[in-house]
Amino acid sequence: MTSVDDFRIKSHELLMDLDAATTEMMQLISSRSVSGPIWEEAVKRQHDAYVHWNTFINSRDGSDPPGGPPIA
Repeated sequence: MTSVDDFRIKSHELLMDLDAATTEMMQLISSRSVSGPIWEEAVKRQHDAYVHWNTFINSRDGSDPPGGPPIA
């Protein structure tokens, strides 16, 4: 990445993915669906989104996290 704006934009994209994954989990909790394959997928998605965002934020060079979510 070459600028602070690039870093901010990428961070925001990853944070939006994390927010969407967390929202999905909260909806499952509200509907009392906290077990089974749908729950496990939601937990994995939220975990992975957090790891990707955290890795990016803590990277020294602002590079994309390996295996990160595809950016549209």
